[in-house]
Amino acid sequence: MKRHLHGIDLAFDDFGAGPRAVLLIHGHPFNRTMWAPQAELLRSRFRVIVPDLRGYGESPLDNGSRETRLETFAADNLALMDALGIRTFILGGLSMGGQIVMEMVRQAPERIEALLLADTFAGLDSPERKQLRFTIADRLEREGMDAYAHEELPKMITPRNASDLPEVATHVMTMMRTTPPSGAAAALRGRAQRIDYLPLLNKIRVPTLIVVGREDVYTPVALAEELHANIGGSRLVIIEEAGHMPNLERPAAFNHALESFLEN
Repeated sequence: MKRHLHGIDLAFDDFGAGPRAVLLIHGHPFNRTMWAPQAELLRSRFRVIVPDLRGYGESPLDNGSRETRLETFAADNLALMDALGIRTFILGGLSMGGQIVMEMVRQAPERIEALLLADTFAGLDSPERKQLRFTIADRLEREGMDAYAHEELPKMITPRNASDLPEVATHVMTMMRTTPPSGAAAALRGRAQRIDYLPLLNKIRVPTLIVVGREDVYTPVALAEELHANIGGSRLVIIEEAGHMPNLERPAAFNHALESFLEN
């Protein structure tokens, strides 16, 4: 499905017809298919909306843009929910998707019923990491996604899972390799210039589930613990034998945590 919003045709899936809605935001450099195990779990009891962010998957980047801010991603997704007639919803995101979730909470806290923050962090990048995002963005525009995808695979999922779970590895690789370089580069530049979301955390008043892979090298457990310490009443679940994408590496454990959270 597609809806024309903010100058682009935003692609999304709309599963189920439950009385409550769940919106799931993918990370970089992926697309909406990364949430397939969770959409399958939830669709029998919830209406599940899973979009491709602008510049990813089947959603185009607006013409000429070389930078997409988290504020823009957030506004796109809020507009999508408006277009679908969904006022309030459960909201989840992984990695960059988690930071987009935080921006959506900043923009429209009254619309959020509950939160899932997976393998993400709230604070700013170090100066070195910020500059690296700009450097990688330029590289992706020059070289494309293939070499980058091969380098990133053992960081996105654990090296052992890359070997032991070939279907998962293939799925992750396919998402990365088919992401438009211009979209990925624009998001990297925008993300490098994001605001600090740490001051937002203690204002969150809705039920919040924080999930992280035990072996995540990009957003280590300590960063999940920081989220947990700053969001009152939040629940932290660490997924064993998983890296940056526990929802795909260990879907049964991830889904159990999510289902238990939503049942309460």
